[in-house]
Amino acid sequence: MPKSNKTSGFSSDAVTRGIGVHVEPKFDPYRSHPERSQWFFLYTVRIENHGSETVQLLTRHWIITDAEGRVEEVRGPGVVGEQPVLAPGESFEYTSGCPLTTDVGKMEGSYEMVNESGETFDAVIAPFTLCEPGTVH
Repeated sequence: MPKSNKTSGFSSDAVTRGIGVHVEPKFDPYRSHPERSQWFFLYTVRIENHGSETVQLLTRHWIITDAEGRVEEVRGPGVVGEQPVLAPGESFEYTSGCPLTTDVGKMEGSYEMVNESGETFDAVIAPFTLCEPGTVH
């Protein structure tokens, strides 16, 4: 269960068991082709260990929903080819992308983490909006 969870503007923040996840999405006009119903969004994720024990990110689970309610789930090991280990006070940041067939959507999900004792838990990724600038829905 997340300790705190908020969505402000289009970014999101969540803290689960001392693991903070902050996401900043951004529209990528260079890889988008609205005339072909193709929109591309970048998102930068910062994972911070505010807890007292070292953790490792094992897997990711994303739930991506477009403006027409179509849902795609993405699961896999690590993020951008890495399974970062975060000691207390450390952080890891990466940028990835998401194609959509609509100009608006949302993403949310979780990272499976493991602590030094071998206990696993899900760090929440709070929902955030993907939106072409100037689009009102």
